Amino acid sequence: MTRGDTILGTDTTLVIGATGTTGSRTAAQLIAAGHRVKAASRHATPVPGAEPVPFNWYDPATFGDVLDGVGRVYLIPPVADSDPESVMLPFLHQAHAAGVHRAVLLSSSAIPEGGLAVGTVHQALPDLFNQWAVLRPSWFMQNFTGTHVHALSIREHGTILTATGHGRVGFVDAEDIAAVAVHALTDEHAPNTDLVLTGPEALSYDDIATIITEVTGRPVVHHHLTYEQMRDRLTAEVPLEFAAILAGMDRAIAEGAEDRTTDTVQRLTGRPPHSFREVAERETR
Repeated sequence: MTRGDTILGTDTTLVIGATGTTGSRTAAQLIAAGHRVKAASRHATPVPGAEPVPFNWYDPATFGDVLDGVGRVYLIPPVADSDPESVMLPFLHQAHAAGVHRAVLLSSSAIPEGGLAVGTVHQALPDLFNQWAVLRPSWFMQNFTGTHVHALSIREHGTILTATGHGRVGFVDAEDIAAVAVHALTDEHAPNTDLVLTGPEALSYDDIATIITEVTGRPVVHHHLTYEQMRDRLTAEVPLEFAAILAGMDRAIAEGAEDRTTDTVQRLTGRPPHSFREVAERETR
């Protein structure tokens, strides 16, 4: 029996970025379902029920050991890298050669196949793996509840600052992204397509501020910035080129690019996606 014939559910899944927003949830859901998991992070941080392994996109010396015995891989691109292809493709070629037969890539609803940044990795994936999926979630609901700049601004100043204007977004719960990732990794038949993931409704950042105010009882206001103001503000957090990409995504939202919802979460998991109010009540009180 070749590695490509290995029965799904009996081999190991490598979760890259296993301590991050979607990686940690994907690892936890895989473990809860009885799958063996290698949890990859820079410092091999322990993850309950998983085998922690050190991994760094920028250190090819870490590539070999993490792939030993792995049949499936969940790919989180390197953070704030405007050219992830240069480090990801060498790893993906090595993964293919090592016997990985299914790859699931986290991308973005704002980035099409062949588009900027991870869009080029998306384009290359089908030629490397017969079983694959690209998850293209909308913006995370956890941006307002975790350690994201929006969440910090809410807690410290009661404000959300964007260049999105009155544009609406189908914000999605990271738990729902992870649930789809688990299905894409372990179902008998791989999706072999890209999957746009949203929550149940499209909301503006003004709507988000209103819901957080209602749930927490603490006033939150959305301040409207220009593209240039947003880009310059982001340069304090990420390189200028990546800040320009992020500010450009805000401008696209203002122009209606993210004003949509999909049935992907319901279709793949059998249950409806969580609403932002549900997530706010779960994570902000």
